[in-house]
Amino acid sequence: MINFEFHTPTKVIFGKDTETQAGKEIKAQGGHKVLVHFGGDYLIKNGTLDRVHQGLEDAGLEYIDLGGVVPNPRLGLVKEGIRICKEEGIDFLLPIGGGSAIDSAKGIGYGLANDFELEDLLLGKVTTDKIAPIGCISTIAATGSETSNSMVITIEDGMLKRSYNHDCARPKFAIMNPELTYTLPVYQTASGASDIMMHTMERYFTPTASDTDLIDRMAEGLLVSVREAAQVAVKDPYNYDARATLMWAGSLSHNGLTGTGRVSDFASHKIEHELGGMFDVAHGAGLCAIWGSWARYVYKTNPARFAQFAVRVFDVAENFRDTDTTAQKGIEAWEDWCRKIGMPTSLRELGITPTDAQIEEMAEKCVATGNGHVGFFQTLYKEDVMKILEMAK
Repeated sequence: MINFEFHTPTKVIFGKDTETQAGKEIKAQGGHKVLVHFGGDYLIKNGTLDRVHQGLEDAGLEYIDLGGVVPNPRLGLVKEGIRICKEEGIDFLLPIGGGSAIDSAKGIGYGLANDFELEDLLLGKVTTDKIAPIGCISTIAATGSETSNSMVITIEDGMLKRSYNHDCARPKFAIMNPELTYTLPVYQTASGASDIMMHTMERYFTPTASDTDLIDRMAEGLLVSVREAAQVAVKDPYNYDARATLMWAGSLSHNGLTGTGRVSDFASHKIEHELGGMFDVAHGAGLCAIWGSWARYVYKTNPARFAQFAVRVFDVAENFRDTDTTAQKGIEAWEDWCRKIGMPTSLRELGITPTDAQIEEMAEKCVATGNGHVGFFQTLYKEDVMKILEMAK
C-alpha cells in the first residue's frame, strides 16, 4: 500500500424527506442568498422544488432559480450562472439533481471565487483552491459528485469534455433521499449504476504492486452490492433498499476511499469523455460500450488482476491452471450484467457509428489531456486508444 491522503469533509444527510433540511444547513454555513440550480422540469412536477423552496423560506433565506442543466453540462450555462450570481449577490450554491447539476454548480462556484476564464481552468492553463460554498441535493445515483472533488464540464467550442479536480470542490453537505430517484427512467437508473461500478473499477485495476487487499475487499463488496441492487432497481423502481444502496454506493465509489493506497487508472473515463463530447451520449452507457474493449486490450498486463475481479465480483469459477480464461470470463460476465440492466456493450449498441476520422480525432483529444498518453494500468497512446475504439465498434 503506497502513501496516500484521504479527505472527505462533506456532511452527508441521508434518508426520507431530508431535502427539506437544505435551508437549515445553508443557514448554518452562513449563507444568505441561494442559487438553486437544476435541470429538467421533473423537480417541479414531483414537488421536490416546492419542498426545497419552502425549506429555504422557513430558514429566512432568499433564493433564485436557474434551470436548464443538461447531461454533459455546458460551459455556456455555467457562465450565465456566474453572471446571475454576481448581479444578485448570491453567496451559496444549491444544485438539485445528479452529477450534471452538481458539476455545473461547481463551475459556477469556481467562477465566483476566482478571476479567470473557466476555459483556462478546464484546459489546465490555471489552477485554484478557491470555490464558492456549495451544498447539494442528489436525485440520481451515479457520478458521486455530491461528495467528490471532481467537476466535468463540456466546452461548446470543439465540444471538449474536460475536468478539474480539487478538494475545495467537495460540497459542504450532501442531502440524499433515495425516494427522489424512484421516478428516474430505467435507462438513466442503469446508466448511473454503471458509472458507480466504473468509478470503483477505475481504481481497482491498478498498477500498484504492493498489498492492497484491504481496499480490494472493500471495492469488491461495493461492486457486488451495486451489481445486485441495479438489477433490482431496473425491475422494481420503488424498492427503497435497492435505491438506497445505489445512492450511498455512488458516493462511496467516487469520494476517493476505494483508491486509497494505490494508483488509479481512469483511461476508460478519458476515452468516454471524448465520446460524450462528440456524440453527447449518457456517460454511464458510454463507459459500458467501451470498457469490454479496453479490458480485452490491456488484461494481459496483469491477467491475475482480472481473474481476481472475475472470481470475487462476478462469481466466475476460478481456474488455477488458466488465469487468462478466468480473466476473459470476468470481462464476459461484466458485459452480461450490462445487458441484463439494458446497457450497451459496443458503440453500435450505443447507437453511434464513428468514422475513422472521428475515431482518430477522439483518440488525439483523449491523449492530449495527459501529455500524449492516458491510463496507468497500461499506458495508452493515440494508436492504442484508436484500436480500443475500433474494437468497441
